[in-house]
Amino acid sequence: MIVKKNDIKIATILPYKESYTLEYASAVSLWVSEFFNKSTLKKSNYIYGNANSKDYLTENYINIPLENLELKFRSTSNEYIKKLSKKIIDEKFDIVEVHNRPLVLSKLLKKINAKFIMYFHNDPLSMSGSKLVSERKEILQKVDRLIFISNWVKKRFFENLNDFLKHKTEVIYHSVNKRKKKIKINQIVFVGKLNHSKGYDIYKDAIIKILNEFPKWHGLSIGDENRRTIYINHKNHRELGFLSHKKTFSVLDKSEIAIVPSRWAEPFGRVSLEATAAGCVTITSKKGGLLETSKHTISIDNIDSQKLYIKIKELIKNNIRRKKIQKLSRKNIDHLIENNTRKIDLMRTSIFPQFQLNLIKNKLKIINLYNQGQKSNYRLFNISLGKKFTNGFIRNNHDVLEISDRDFIKNSRNLLNFESNIDIFQKHLIESVKNYNPDLFLFGHTNNIRLSTLDKIRSINKGLIISQWNEDPLMPGLEFSNKNIENIKPYVSLVDHNFITTHPSIMKSKFKNQKFNFFFIPVDRNIEKFSVYNLTPKNDLFYAMSHGVNRGVLKKGIEDKRINFLEKLIKKIPDLNCDFHGLNNIQPIWGNDFNNALINSKMGLNLSRGIPTKYYSSNRIASLLGNGLLTFIDKKTQLDDFFQNKKDVIFYNNIDDLASKIKFYSKNDRLRKKIAKNGKAKYFKLFDGNKISKYIIDISLGNKTDLFK
Repeated sequence: MIVKKNDIKIATILPYKESYTLEYASAVSLWVSEFFNKSTLKKSNYIYGNANSKDYLTENYINIPLENLELKFRSTSNEYIKKLSKKIIDEKFDIVEVHNRPLVLSKLLKKINAKFIMYFHNDPLSMSGSKLVSERKEILQKVDRLIFISNWVKKRFFENLNDFLKHKTEVIYHSVNKRKKKIKINQIVFVGKLNHSKGYDIYKDAIIKILNEFPKWHGLSIGDENRRTIYINHKNHRELGFLSHKKTFSVLDKSEIAIVPSRWAEPFGRVSLEATAAGCVTITSKKGGLLETSKHTISIDNIDSQKLYIKIKELIKNNIRRKKIQKLSRKNIDHLIENNTRKIDLMRTSIFPQFQLNLIKNKLKIINLYNQGQKSNYRLFNISLGKKFTNGFIRNNHDVLEISDRDFIKNSRNLLNFESNIDIFQKHLIESVKNYNPDLFLFGHTNNIRLSTLDKIRSINKGLIISQWNEDPLMPGLEFSNKNIENIKPYVSLVDHNFITTHPSIMKSKFKNQKFNFFFIPVDRNIEKFSVYNLTPKNDLFYAMSHGVNRGVLKKGIEDKRINFLEKLIKKIPDLNCDFHGLNNIQPIWGNDFNNALINSKMGLNLSRGIPTKYYSSNRIASLLGNGLLTFIDKKTQLDDFFQNKKDVIFYNNIDDLASKIKFYSKNDRLRKKIAKNGKAKYFKLFDGNKISKYIIDISLGNKTDLFK
């Protein structure tokens, strides 16, 4: 069933005790309310929180009362989550948005079936549920989108995470509306908590010197502090206490200068943004996200009262400069509510691919062109990626026409026809597109399609989407890889989408300004159908390779560094039964012979050609893990982003580490079987062929989607 955009139901979850009220609205509440009011989805967006006042910021707010707890010693925050969960489950929301509480997110994820968006308003490394690398990895894996209020907050989240799943994230800032110009008075204002971390003492010392030197100027502070120790007593300075957001803005509108001298690393610095929007010359420290609030602030490194005093004095004396900065601040606002609301709404709808394109259908027609291996008696069936795509497309309710280019060309010889087999194939392909009229043309591992044929196909069906895929290594320094790159190169800029099994960052130096989409080798329940951990294999370790060819026999004179590695490994584990194929005069094995050998070994080695490269693995990993062998993987592949060491797979650092681990697990059958079983389950969960095929379709149709959720 296709859901319409207007049908999206969104639950926005505020932190417990977040004051979503007119008088006491905090930063998170202001964020939610401002974007809610401008949203095209607000009719079906419901905001949940716990507030004492009924003077709520917007409509669609639902309060979660907690007054009548049966047991007073029970956690009110847990009660909040419990009641929250029940309401959301009953309402059956499509999207659940959690603001600033990773622990709330983790609990709701277990209870609610919906798309999840997580918003971080503060430093993730200071919050329960996101302090640890493992916790942040889990958040990235489980949410559909992750939003940060500044690049500084995002950078903090990704500490020690590299670029893991970074594509799921976005920065959306606190925002303001443009302000009308108001008459300014000689007034300097501080807004924030009146404490040391906000630099109120820095402001105090500087403002007293300024007011003594410039008696026609006045100072104000807006804010409070429960355990206050800093007070300003001066005839030209007033402490106004806490003011509502509206009243605070009216003070900023009249003020010449605003001061934000935080010692604390501000996640963003909403006061700085609002002050510049109100036309204040805003002086800030260089802490946290403050530098991202506006291009027109004056920032002080290692701020202290003397530096602040000098800057204020300079501004008071230089009226022309002060007015110039005020004008720039008011007119050139980087973060507008209307613009960022559109970003949020687009991000929400992009979670559901069917919202993106009007042309999307329940059932697509797909041409899937790949080598079916007819000429090799289908001995490649058990590693056929093209066949897995077809199976996945069909299970996703699409119609598929398979074409095998190499087999067609081989079987097209006709003594009465002087056209080349390649020419005949081009005509066949063009006529097939005419008659079948596909929505998507997908091809992989071919250079048999002429570029002119692609042009002809597009002229026949102007709405046709063309994508290519490649599963071979694309790493530097490998002759085979270079040939592979040359094969795909002619098509890269002509197709709509490119899919590769190597991390796209590897391709930046080879193809500038071209986008590559990563996909993982899928598993298919009809192909990877064994569970070796339930069997009693006679061999310890299995490995099979083609020795640089895909034709079934060894070729002399072909160098393959894997052979040296394997020969050394055998010497390090002399007491174990190794069933290796494709080296030392042992011929490669294919088809059912491959399956029979594979299921007769307890463990398998995932070793690919060339230097271990980020995320790359051949079909071997699907054969091993998907059939339930305990699998050893080089840690340099960075596949620990997906599989957990000693739980799903075993990662090794070098050949000695590998040999040691092979010996250990060969003697620990119970543990070996447990990990192998987990590995198969994890692989099917993450990279089932149905899921990968849907991902290929979604990306090809231009929809934002996520392979790893």
